[in-house]
Amino acid sequence: MALMPVSDALAAVLAGVEPLAEQMVCLDEAYHRVLARDVAARRTQPPEAMSAMDGYAVRTADAANDSRLTVVGEVAAGRPFAGSVGPGEAVRIFTGGVVPDGADAVVIQEDTAADGKHVTIKEAAIFGRHIRPAGVDFREGDVLLRKGTRLTERDLALAAGMNHPHLAVIRRPRVAVLATGDELVMPGTTPGRGQIVYSNGYALHALARSEGAETIDLGIAADTLEATSAGIRRARESGADILITTGGASVGDHDLVQQALKGEGIAMAFWKIAIRPGKPMMHGRLGAMRVIGLPGNPVSSYVCAFLFMVPLIRALSGRSAIHHQRERAVLGRDLGANDQREDYLRAQLEVRDDGTRVALPVSHQDSSLLANLAAAQVLLVRAPFAPKAEAGTPCEVLRLPV
Repeated sequence: MALMPVSDALAAVLAGVEPLAEQMVCLDEAYHRVLARDVAARRTQPPEAMSAMDGYAVRTADAANDSRLTVVGEVAAGRPFAGSVGPGEAVRIFTGGVVPDGADAVVIQEDTAADGKHVTIKEAAIFGRHIRPAGVDFREGDVLLRKGTRLTERDLALAAGMNHPHLAVIRRPRVAVLATGDELVMPGTTPGRGQIVYSNGYALHALARSEGAETIDLGIAADTLEATSAGIRRARESGADILITTGGASVGDHDLVQQALKGEGIAMAFWKIAIRPGKPMMHGRLGAMRVIGLPGNPVSSYVCAFLFMVPLIRALSGRSAIHHQRERAVLGRDLGANDQREDYLRAQLEVRDDGTRVALPVSHQDSSLLANLAAAQVLLVRAPFAPKAEAGTPCEVLRLPV
């Protein structure tokens, strides 16, 4: 079977994906959820002109240097002044107080001298100064949060200010993770000869959750067709939107994932793609459940999950931005010519004094090396058949999560 280009494989993973159903949640539950609808302001903010400082609300025409005004009232936040400011008058005002009728400026208290019922202006008022006009933040009906936005803490503050106690968001995708392999043992145990400590699932669960998904741990399936098939059935029964398998994606006698997937009725879209690391990656569907079969090597597993699982989660979540954005850098060392596979080198990113970003590939790129993966900040992307390149040559990188 010919190796599928990475772009074609990603297009197949995302083909026909629609956002999941929407649900209403309170603001406290909306952090990092994805909006299902545009959100418009239900009120004007501020609803009236407000003071931006503590001082005196005055008429500019009366508040020249050394003018002496009669203080006729006081305004605090939430306690407006019932009257208005007439000629020769001032109203004591505090930050957030409604500017009373008649006043067109605020003189800060540092620029005044109070004397009982009078105040002397030491610096002349300037029209409109220290006043927040009505609607300076937003007006009723303004659409300020858009469908597809993943909500930040700042967005939640804005939604609250717009008077929305609840928001319509997309349901979180459910990602089930099934590991395979008799050689795997859990962290904290003593591996026997030929065994390795299971690590892939911890990165996959964390990566999925960081993108807003819920995760389901299906554990480790033994290297039997029955155990692997049973794990796939548990994913369906759990209501998973995405099933991620790790390991068993190659062609060995004990690599049973593809056989089990087909046996459970999953239509395979592809198997083997032109990528390094991660060539033996699979994708298929069973009804609404989408399946990504990742290689067992930990670096291959993570890189492929980053490149394919993350955009799939974003698409199901209704995100407006689905794809990873490539950034420009220059090579930190010479690289040889590439073969037919698109290469994703683990690299560190340094920023020079002039702002130039330098991508320095880690010393060893073997797909089993977790320490080098953890040390990397970016993936350095090399196109298939890229010629050899010297240090300083422009390149493209994908920034890894922090």
